Amino acid sequence: MDVIDAERRPSIGQIVQVKKGREAGRYAIVIGWEEPHFVLLVDGDKRKFSQSKRKNVKHIQPTKHIAREVEESMTKDGRVSNAKLRHALNQYLLHIGERKGE
Repeated sequence: MDVIDAERRPSIGQIVQVKKGREAGRYAIVIGWEEPHFVLLVDGDKRKFSQSKRKNVKHIQPTKHIAREVEESMTKDGRVSNAKLRHALNQYLLHIGERKGE
């Protein structure tokens, strides 16, 4: 197994779209990594912080957006509230919805 290098690995707080599996098409936020090539995903709703989803990086599509409030909370406290996760995802989805409607 090859280890994902740091430049290709999604950042903590980065919003990704799930491409494979039962949750395909949904958006989630990266809260951690498991070597060699897995990330831990949550959305604050179906996937709560306490029950993150372990997903292969090949099965996600990272966006360019990083939820700074989630990133700061994870680095400061090592955890983030489900309400903050939902808020960050909703703000992102509103933002991309506005861009598509232009």
